[in-house]
Amino acid sequence: MDLPTPRLEPVCALSVQLDPIREMGPGRAGQRRIIPIIGGTVTGPRLKGRILHLGADWQTVFADGMAELDTRYAMETDDGALIEIINYGFRHGPADVMAAVARGEAVDPARYYMRTQARLETGDARYDWVNRTLFVGAGGRDKDRVRLALYALQ
Repeated sequence: MDLPTPRLEPVCALSVQLDPIREMGPGRAGQRRIIPIIGGTVTGPRLKGRILHLGADWQTVFADGMAELDTRYAMETDDGALIEIINYGFRHGPADVMAAVARGEAVDPARYYMRTQARLETGDARYDWVNRTLFVGAGGRDKDRVRLALYALQ
């Protein structure tokens, strides 16, 4: 018997509003920084709502310029469910492209790699399916927000 080939099902698009970066300085693995998450929107075929004003991205930027993304935040659906989002991933690309991203310039996300794996969790029975689903994402960094398309791995 052949194993099934996984497929991606679009779930939602996140537009995550950010406060300015808080530089922590060098850590054991690289430059550490915290980027507070202050709001945003969730739109899509399976989830709709708003990003709550809480949480942060606790990043490590390695010597080669790769950023390790480690976020924890929450959304509230349009019908009142709270869903935690834990998102882990990497962002890297050519030095000149990443420098433009760091300056807040508009850069086509196809010019660099920003991919994540997300874990969603809720106690709301209407959205129990998120507790049993693996998610992956593709994203882009703008001056004051991150855009992320989340897909359920089927």
